[in-house]
Amino acid sequence: MTFHAWLAFALASALLGLVPGPGVLSIVGYAIGAGRRVALASVGGMMAGNFLAMSLSLLGVGALLATSARAFSAVKWGGAIYLVGLGLVTLARSGRANGGEAGPAAPIGARAAFLGNVLVGTFHPKTIVFFVAFVPQFIDRDASYGYQAALLVVTFCGVVGLTDTVYALAASRAARLLSTPRAALWSRRAGGGALIVSGAATAAARS
Repeated sequence: MTFHAWLAFALASALLGLVPGPGVLSIVGYAIGAGRRVALASVGGMMAGNFLAMSLSLLGVGALLATSARAFSAVKWGGAIYLVGLGLVTLARSGRANGGEAGPAAPIGARAAFLGNVLVGTFHPKTIVFFVAFVPQFIDRDASYGYQAALLVVTFCGVVGLTDTVYALAASRAARLLSTPRAALWSRRAGGGALIVSGAATAAARS
């Protein structure tokens, strides 16, 4: 793999990371509903999920999803149901907090956000299929496949991790500006809504 090929892949990864999708929506949802610490934990989970998804794709699982409508649908709906369920839990907790003396505690913890986005990143079907269709274009057949695959995986996860961090910090900062109890309530509701929209976007994905 030449340096120019690697640089083109890094730039393409950055563009993909900047385009809002289910992953970005879930990170923004955590940031608005639970704050910076939880949002950054969700970014770490998304990086781990992307690493697993890309590794599975390069091992051939993505090709199975691309050709099997049943497998694609199973992965798609599993991820969609999870995100929508998490969004509903966030909305329910924000409602209960509003009924009593609402404190600043996050409705979703950092560990739950991390594990949740590991699942989102790993099982988002469009991501896996994208890897299968896109990544091989940058593989040099005359060079070591393992080395090139590892380099592309690390590059993608690092670049998209940076763009996800930007989204997380910007969204959490915007949420902190809403310091009144009523504004905090609506920010948590907005976070839950973003997770539900993320799930709907996953459900709408087509193979």
